[in-house]
Amino acid sequence: MLERLLVIALGGAVGAVLRYLGSEATYRILGRGFPYGTLAVNVVGSFCIGYLFAGFTERFSVGALWHAALFAGLLGGFTTFSAFSLDTMQMIQSGQIGKALLNIVLSVGFCLAGAWGGMTVAKVY
Repeated sequence: MLERLLVIALGGAVGAVLRYLGSEATYRILGRGFPYGTLAVNVVGSFCIGYLFAGFTERFSVGALWHAALFAGLLGGFTTFSAFSLDTMQMIQSGQIGKALLNIVLSVGFCLAGAWGGMTVAKVY
């Protein structure tokens, strides 16, 4: 059990750093007028989780420790759905209802598309 917790913690640390770097890079390109960084990280994370899930169930197998490190650790630390929720609530509370609704639609739609895309790519590659 301790070994599993350690690999999850290590994966989570790496995922959190990657989330920060990805978000900041996106904000540098697109600006901070909309939570583009959070959206981008959620879409990429959704693609990756879809790809790995399909790959692990249909193409290859990994041990329980790798599974825990990648899903609970790396991708758990990388994806930012809690940040999405906070961004959206802050927009609502500041009266930016249109932006909040746009964030909800884009985040859910693109993240579902990302998961589907990852699963589709995993079946081919």
